Amino acid sequence: MRSKSYRVLLIFAALIGVLVSFVSWCFLELVHWIQQEVYETLPSGLGLHPVPWWWPLPVLAVAGVLAAIAIVRLPGHGGHIPYEGIKAGTAQPAELPGILLAALATLGLGLVLGPEAPLIALGAGLAVLAVRQVKKDTPSQVMAVLAASAAFAAIATIFGSPVIGAIILIEAAGLGGPMLPLVLLPGLMSAGIGSVIFIGMGHWTGLSSSAYALSPFSLPAFSTLTAADFGWAIVLAFAAALATFAIIDGARRSATLTARQPWLLIPVSALAVGGLAIGFAQITHQPADVVLFSGQDAFSSVIKQGPTLALSTLAFLLLFKGAAWSISLGNFRGGPTFPAVFLGAAAGLLAAHLPGFSETPAVAVLMAATAVSVLRLPLSATVIALLLTSKAGIATAPLIIVAVVVAYITTQTLSSTRPPAPTTATVPAAQPQPAAPAPPQPQTTATVRRPAVDKP
Repeated sequence: MRSKSYRVLLIFAALIGVLVSFVSWCFLELVHWIQQEVYETLPSGLGLHPVPWWWPLPVLAVAGVLAAIAIVRLPGHGGHIPYEGIKAGTAQPAELPGILLAALATLGLGLVLGPEAPLIALGAGLAVLAVRQVKKDTPSQVMAVLAASAAFAAIATIFGSPVIGAIILIEAAGLGGPMLPLVLLPGLMSAGIGSVIFIGMGHWTGLSSSAYALSPFSLPAFSTLTAADFGWAIVLAFAAALATFAIIDGARRSATLTARQPWLLIPVSALAVGGLAIGFAQITHQPADVVLFSGQDAFSSVIKQGPTLALSTLAFLLLFKGAAWSISLGNFRGGPTFPAVFLGAAAGLLAAHLPGFSETPAVAVLMAATAVSVLRLPLSATVIALLLTSKAGIATAPLIIVAVVVAYITTQTLSSTRPPAPTTATVPAAQPQPAAPAPPQPQTTATVRRPAVDKP
């Protein structure tokens, strides 16, 4: 760290942060523009006033076909499967077109996933590409550090803070010991400089630079903890872990099934998501968009309407969006975080009707529980829940921590009893592969789950 080369590395990290943050801003704005054009402008241009109830079906059919092309035909299979959580590996430049196509089809056309995983992959891949253009013989260790720095910058744009993005990636990569500051300092430099660029682009252009950023939302002030709060936190965290585990298990099974005939079953899966959204709208008379997309745009409206929404509406929302999320987790490409947090918030609004419990602790507890159950990152889930409920005060912090611990232990226990998933679920059967004695090996640079090895 005292060497001149390390100081040069910090400068490169800052420059890469500028590049990646600008590209991330363009990507998120493009996703937002596609959503607006496809679901609002295009129907109006075709003379469909109001937008007909069946409109999501053709849109999601197109999404399924585009995703199938990216997953089956293009290098990289469109990125890693979302039910595996968040990975901090390095995407190769040749994989970037497939990752971009799969992400735009998934996020822009209404499937139930978020942008964090594609941004990490795109940021790291762009860093590798940029460094190779400058110096082709860059050592692999330097390349890995700069790719991680780019991932820091990319993910900071959607969590509203370089620190939160750093926590997520550090925990996902399992960094620690002497390696931590070596990677952390370039990462923070990249994310910090990049955040300035990201915010500035919104001011300069007048566009919504926070279209996908998670930010605190308004909840009733909460300042007093009771024994009932802790009791409900434990029970609800356990229930949330069970429900999330079932959703992820369903995603895993659907991925295995879809891999047998991806050209047919990926579009069919997209149509199933559209059918769930339409079914919810017809039953509850709420917009189908609440079931579609990652849920970030619907956060504020659902929280505001929470006290007035019928319990049956909230229950149907959990059922239909949970099923749509499960299908999306197994068959498309994107991040799992935003839908998990949205479902936790909706479940919290429903749980607020329990005796001795109120809205703010219920929402905080269930957001934390669902986030840790899918990410398997306890510290990251805690920080995300604290960020989103910060306007209501810090009294929810003990409940969030209890919920994270209970949900994490429950998820780990359930996972230990499940047989490992077949590797065919990660690579479509129709994907042409070069002759080799074994299927492609999964990336091992960083995974969500750490090996269960006892070490001092």
